[in-house]
Formats: sequence, C-alpha cells, structure tokens
Amino acid sequence: METADMSAEEQNAGEMREKTDEELVRLTLEDRDCFLYLMRRYQAPLARYIVRLAGLTREDTEDVLQESFIKIYRNLKGFDTSLKFSSWAYRITHNETMDHLRRRRSRPRIIETADQDELLRRIAADTDLETAADRDLMIRILRQSLARLSPKYREVLVLRYLEERDYREISDILRLPEGTVATRLNRAKIRLRGEYVKSSEKGGDL
Repeated sequence: METADMSAEEQNAGEMREKTDEELVRLTLEDRDCFLYLMRRYQAPLARYIVRLAGLTREDTEDVLQESFIKIYRNLKGFDTSLKFSSWAYRITHNETMDHLRRRRSRPRIIETADQDELLRRIAADTDLETAADRDLMIRILRQSLARLSPKYREVLVLRYLEERDYREISDILRLPEGTVATRLNRAKIRLRGEYVKSSEKGGDL
C-alpha cells in the first residue's frame, strides 16, 4: 500500500513538472499546496539571481528568497497574465533584494564566482575587450570596474549577460520601457569600458 501511495505521489509530481508556470498558477489558486511546485521550479534560479545582483551572504539570500516567495504567493490573484510568470517572479525578487540593500544601507557586492567571470567574458566580447593579451588580468580589471558601476547599470548587465534575458523580459522585470532598457544597457557598457580603461592605465590597481 505504501509503495502504491509513493508511486501515485511520484506520478503526480511528474505531471506537475510538465505543467507550464501559468497552469501551476491556476492550480495554486484552487489548491495552495500546488505552490510548492512553483517554489521548487524557481528556488535555485531566484537564489542565483539574488547573489548575482547583490552578492548577498547565503543567510541573507535565503531570507530575501523566503520573503520573495511569500509576496509571490500573496499576490498570485493579481498576477498580470500579460507577463511571463518568470518575469513577474524576478520582478518581485529584484525589488525585495533592492529593498534589503536599502534597509541595510549597503551597496551590492561583487563576488568572485565562475558565473560572474562568465558574465565578464560575455561583456568583454560585446565591448571589444576580448582581444586583451592577459585574459586573467582583463577579468580582474573588469570585476573591479563592474563594482564601481551604480546599481542601475549593473543590474541591466546582469540581466542581459548572465541571466540572458531579452529586452522585453528586462523591461518587465525592471518596469522600464524597452527603449529605456536599450539606452541604459548601452550606457552601462560605455561606463564599464571607461572604468576599464582608467583602471588599465593604472595597471589594474584601483
């Protein structure tokens, strides 16, 4: 009997994994236990985004993630179906992360991770810096330069190059017109390149 119950539970979990975000939202509005499957789907991606965006500690990341899921659940009835659920969930998590920084009166930190270096390599390739002779030095200088950018420029770089979001998704997450996203992204790259050049002239020491 226990084996049969387990098999039925596994089958149900498998069916839930096949459902779209929007289907899970509708099911959650009928049965709140279904929200668990949305949490499982987005727990890792949203936690990574918090770290990429703000460089929070593991404990703070978990706190922000928990608050984000609470707000997502409480606002499901008002979910704007013209948005992708992922963009809406990222928007709530983004706002919760920035609110956390404001409450702590702290700036986002840049953490040295493999995917952070991947972000820098992608930016370098898009800003004609990939030909730098010493790639390790280039990454180090770019990391320093990224840390000097204001959050509004850093966040569009993270969303575009690390989260690989298109302009429409970034627009939905940040609640900005797509034209503003394009302009801000271009300015972010210009400013990052400027910081890179200044730092390079100083030998990579800021």
